[in-house]
Amino acid sequence: MIRAGVRLILRHADGIDVVAEAADGRQAVAAAAVHHPDVALVDIRMPVCDGLAAIAPLLALDPAPRVVMLTTFGDEENVLRALREGATGFLLKDEGPQELIRAVRAAAVGDAVLSPGVTGTVIARMLRGGAPATAGPVPDDERIARLTAREREVLAMLGEGLSNQDIAGRLGIGIGTVKTHVGAILDKTGSAGRVQAALLAHRAGLAS
Repeated sequence: MIRAGVRLILRHADGIDVVAEAADGRQAVAAAAVHHPDVALVDIRMPVCDGLAAIAPLLALDPAPRVVMLTTFGDEENVLRALREGATGFLLKDEGPQELIRAVRAAAVGDAVLSPGVTGTVIARMLRGGAPATAGPVPDDERIARLTAREREVLAMLGEGLSNQDIAGRLGIGIGTVKTHVGAILDKTGSAGRVQAALLAHRAGLAS
């Protein structure tokens, strides 16, 4: 029933084709090897081989799909393990259909996807010591000072868990411009990725 609902939502979205579906992680890997999807939307809880265990073999394919985890289980360990394994994003099933569509589109163009609720979970865990608190020896205020006013705006939105598309819409600028800003933020602050940049935004008081 869940697969049927997801398929119905995605098949009616412009620019998205559902090329295959699978009942478990092993089938998902086999289907991806045949159909070469741009994005694999994978559930955490599946029989035979769960979604977390399927991430590595999916990413070992050539070409490899971008993996977005879809689940009702938004607990810290699953979120962090999925990100450590290389998942592009993590989306909770209580998000609306438009969020699902946006997540697939964002992943397809290489944008990291974290629903706002999941971002909060990751940030809370990291701030409690679940991951390195800083990206380097440079104090946070010095790294923030390197950013332009617009880059600080974008950093604050990364702290909210917004995608590039969402940031572009809020600021009224192109997605390409957002990507340029995000790249500059990661470079100037020494952040390894969007999650680490989001953590910096929270520590600096740019995001709540």
